[in-house]
Amino acid sequence: MTPFAYSRASDSADAIRRAAAPGARYLGGGTNLVDLMRETIERPSALVDVTGLSQSIEETEVGGLMIGAAARNTAVADHRLVRTRFPMLSRAIVAGASPQIRNMATVGGNLLQRTRCLYFYDEAGSRCNKRKPGQGCDAIGGFNRGHAILGASDACVAVHPSDMCVALAALDAIVHLEGPSGARSLAFADFHRLPGDRPDVDTFLDPGELIVAIELPPLAIAAGSTYRKVRDRASYAFALVSVAAALELEDGRVKDVWLALGGVAHKPWRAHKAEAALRGQPASPAAFAAAAEAELAEARPLRDNGFKVELARRTITALLAELAG
Repeated sequence: MTPFAYSRASDSADAIRRAAAPGARYLGGGTNLVDLMRETIERPSALVDVTGLSQSIEETEVGGLMIGAAARNTAVADHRLVRTRFPMLSRAIVAGASPQIRNMATVGGNLLQRTRCLYFYDEAGSRCNKRKPGQGCDAIGGFNRGHAILGASDACVAVHPSDMCVALAALDAIVHLEGPSGARSLAFADFHRLPGDRPDVDTFLDPGELIVAIELPPLAIAAGSTYRKVRDRASYAFALVSVAAALELEDGRVKDVWLALGGVAHKPWRAHKAEAALRGQPASPAAFAAAAEAELAEARPLRDNGFKVELARRTITALLAELAG
């Protein structure tokens, strides 16, 4: 591990000031960043500990939730208002990691975790454009069973590993930021990037910006939401396909639906085409399957992951049928 300096921020302004040093990085729970430092994939010269910043989970005036970026995953998953008003988020967090990791990991850090692609981690023997731009991508012609079927590029086919972020994408969360240029907010859909020709850049954060909170807007439909994760083993494996869904029916038809996918793209994938195809349709397995097919029509599977297309279709159909039932 490369030597680094360490300091603990007293508030967001202090954190931003400390992070202005060349090579500085913010440190939350460290469940991903420290691993990458051990592998020498990340080499920060300084770490600014932001775990002492806001960990609050509070109801907003309009009935949503404001979650401090330093809130631990366990606290979010166990919170009464999260479990009752946004159950898909609670279930996604519990599906995402062991209790030990959830006790350490923070909300802000979860948004910023990097891909778990094996070629990204194999610095000694593999080419990876996400790790070193312009180097090439060995995953495209290699073992790519766990890789993207949507939104990939010729430069990168890695997937985003987070479960929490899939639920946040479905819930239209808002990311609140502070940085050298002041405060701003981003819609969750605009926070993560697709790979394009710069897969080394994961988000639309400006240099030195700090995530200070995640806001969940008031959504009555979210109370009837859920999350399903399909993986190789039940013991905290990453998703092959995951689905976050909320469904509202009226007279046997779909009045509204909110849907996002994980394990299929470089970012949490909001299924807008499936949502549009479903609204106004009968709440039937056939309509659910047709909506899934509309979303997956542009899927571009690789040699080893073609099964993900059918797996995603079946998972979307089954989860919507569960909610409708």
